[in-house]
Amino acid sequence: MHNLNSRDIPKAIPKTHSPIGRCIGSMILKVMGWRIEGAFPSDAKFIAAVAPHTSNWDFVIAIAVKLKLGLKVQFLGKHSIFIGPFGYLLKKLGGIAVDRSAAHGVVEQITQQFNQQDALILGLAPEGTRKYTKQWKTGFLYMASAANVPVVPMRLDYRSKTFTVLPALDIAHDIESELTRFKQLFPKEVAKYPSQVSD
Repeated sequence: MHNLNSRDIPKAIPKTHSPIGRCIGSMILKVMGWRIEGAFPSDAKFIAAVAPHTSNWDFVIAIAVKLKLGLKVQFLGKHSIFIGPFGYLLKKLGGIAVDRSAAHGVVEQITQQFNQQDALILGLAPEGTRKYTKQWKTGFLYMASAANVPVVPMRLDYRSKTFTVLPALDIAHDIESELTRFKQLFPKEVAKYPSQVSD
């Protein structure tokens, strides 16, 4: 695989068009010794699922990748923090407010977001936490299935310091089987802290 750059990103994918951001992202990855490999799908809408997540450094690397490639990525946040100037800033940064107590649920809220937007990359960590848990969360798969958008797995490999964009997955209705298929893409030994990878 060749190193992935902003010019390799398909036209349909939402971008930030920020030369300064691309420069900052490139510098961070260069200093840390990381490279980006793989290829993005031509879809304008998908869920970017980054794993395994065992360290705060995962976030730093993922943000650097986003900046270098000039990707416009949105993320989820509790609706209660989207208030005042801070809420405005969160929205400008790509935050999507979700009400976890709402009767129609987060999956339906995200489905509506995908339906309402012409292009949307939703970035998340499927495990939900960098600490060890007994099982991965399945919410991202339910979101993808309900919104009829693919999941693009993105693997953090600390052994080779490679951030790999893997082929997109179309998610069927058998979520447990889909989760098993997804987890096989992320062997524990690639994590910064393998013992903290969720089962």
